[in-house]
Amino acid sequence: MNFNLPVAVLLIVFVLIAVRKFGRFRIAIWQAMIGGALIVLLSGDIAPADALIAIDWDVMLFLFGMFVVGQAAVASGELYRLAYLVFSRTRSTDGLVLILLFTTGLASALLMNDTLAIIGTPLVLRLAREHNIDARLLLLALAFAVTTGSVMSPIGNPQNLLIALQADLANPFLTFLEYLALPTLLSLVLTYVVLRLFFPREFHTTPLVHTPVKVHDVDMARWMRRAVLLILVLIVVRMSLVGSELAADFRLSYIALAGAAPLLLFSSRRGELLRRLDWPTLAFFAGMFVLMAAVWHTGLFQGWLARGALDIAAPAAVFAVGAGLSQLISNVPLVALYLPLLQHADADTASLMALAAASTLAGNLLILGAASNVIIVHSAERHGGHLSFLAFARVGIPLTLVQLGVYWIFL
Repeated sequence: MNFNLPVAVLLIVFVLIAVRKFGRFRIAIWQAMIGGALIVLLSGDIAPADALIAIDWDVMLFLFGMFVVGQAAVASGELYRLAYLVFSRTRSTDGLVLILLFTTGLASALLMNDTLAIIGTPLVLRLAREHNIDARLLLLALAFAVTTGSVMSPIGNPQNLLIALQADLANPFLTFLEYLALPTLLSLVLTYVVLRLFFPREFHTTPLVHTPVKVHDVDMARWMRRAVLLILVLIVVRMSLVGSELAADFRLSYIALAGAAPLLLFSSRRGELLRRLDWPTLAFFAGMFVLMAAVWHTGLFQGWLARGALDIAAPAAVFAVGAGLSQLISNVPLVALYLPLLQHADADTASLMALAAASTLAGNLLILGAASNVIIVHSAERHGGHLSFLAFARVGIPLTLVQLGVYWIFL
């Protein structure tokens, strides 16, 4: 068997992300991923032209635009003011976690999970500091909520949108809700149960006291509200176009950039917004696209599927492949490659919904299973928090297995 450099590099990157520290040297997630991408580029396992093609520029532009809006929400203080309005009547950790799970989970079905990850991370870190709660609990609640909640909508995440558009579903919103709404709501409840089991001491009986918050940059807050309103309006328009010929040209990246435009054009602090943007996360995604493309070009995983003689349309196979391979090549590329196989096999709607659920829930298994997880981890570190690979996996693995079982029963 010949040495497979891209796969070896991928495994090393996984180890570096899991360990994160060697002696006095601390390795950021983006540094490990960029290093892996540079190795496969320099070795010739992927050509520079192919690397540029491999980068999903729609994802990059979408994240850039939402990062601008998210940074403005934090810098102006508007995010914390809104959070106070939502959480101020909550008097217990149980109530706070439940509200966090369901508000961010349900919102991710409309605004896309990456968006909620961007704006939610600094918020939960502030809540953790204010109420003396382990930040890992609230970071995990946010990560699991935005992933789980996004399952039941065709615009909740990019892979669902891909299924909705390419599978030619007659009414994608109703189809996703019919098959996935109930197991998603149940899975959010189960997420609360699992978090309570792993963090029993954090669910104390001491009443929570909330400190009122005021906006400290009225001008930026005003432009931020206009940006969010514009994004919401464009999302509604985008929803109305799903299934039409115009939908393909109305990309989510355009919505995010349109939302960022007022802030970049008219805010007096536009330079500060750009300087404080989460550039490391953008670098991580660029490196990830390149490394994953090099790994996929080796044909190793395609060969495993071919030799496995699986009934690729069977729910068990869809759940196993969707949740498993999403850890290695990311869920969007996995769906892009697996969906044509299901269509060729004349898979029914339930199998398509199983692919949506499995590829999305893969994000709850390990940090690299979803883009929103990486955004949360990077943003947490920028704001003084920390969520390790092992801390995520410790809770994420059992939770994902339970959730997959729930969806399997319903599908």
